[in-house]
Amino acid sequence: MMMTNYMEVLMSNEPWNLIAFMVLPVAMAELLTAAELFILARPEKSAGWKRLSHGLGLAAGIYFAIVFLYFVLHVIPGLTFRGWIDELAVFAYLAGIFPLGAITLQELGVFGGPSAKRQWHHILLLIGFLIVSHIAMIFGMVDPTLGGWQPPVQQNMMNMQHDMGNMPMDHDDMGHMNNADMNEMHQSMHHGSHSMNQGSQQ
Repeated sequence: MMMTNYMEVLMSNEPWNLIAFMVLPVAMAELLTAAELFILARPEKSAGWKRLSHGLGLAAGIYFAIVFLYFVLHVIPGLTFRGWIDELAVFAYLAGIFPLGAITLQELGVFGGPSAKRQWHHILLLIGFLIVSHIAMIFGMVDPTLGGWQPPVQQNMMNMQHDMGNMPMDHDDMGHMNNADMNEMHQSMHHGSHSMNQGSQQ
């Protein structure tokens, strides 16, 4: 099975790439979503949640901006995309910069409105981030050959060799061969070799 570039990046340098590129941004977005829901549910007792929401709103956007720049400058230039599935996974992941960046700009006061309206904007933007991040995860786990992409011959041969190397050998069946079976195999090989020699003499 072939992997997308998205999945290869996450699996490289385990577990740090997985933590840095998936766990941290998704965890911050989900915690921020929970904070916004608690603020809406109990506004009279939400001072702590508001502080958490403000801090996470700033941190999530700034952190993902760093991740976005790292991908654009250091990861994407070295990629050879493996069909549209691979492209969708990578660019859906990078699209997360728009909702998280918008939340950070709101927290910085660049744009926005009243507090209640801003909270609804946060929730809608967070839903947008979770949608694109899950699209990236789902398509990132799909075999890119299902989208019509064909791997280079050399890479395909390496994958076949890897799959064959992982196939278990049934040593028990080999051990059950008795002397009669071995003699029959030897006679068959000898007969085949004798027939080939006769053919060459004629």
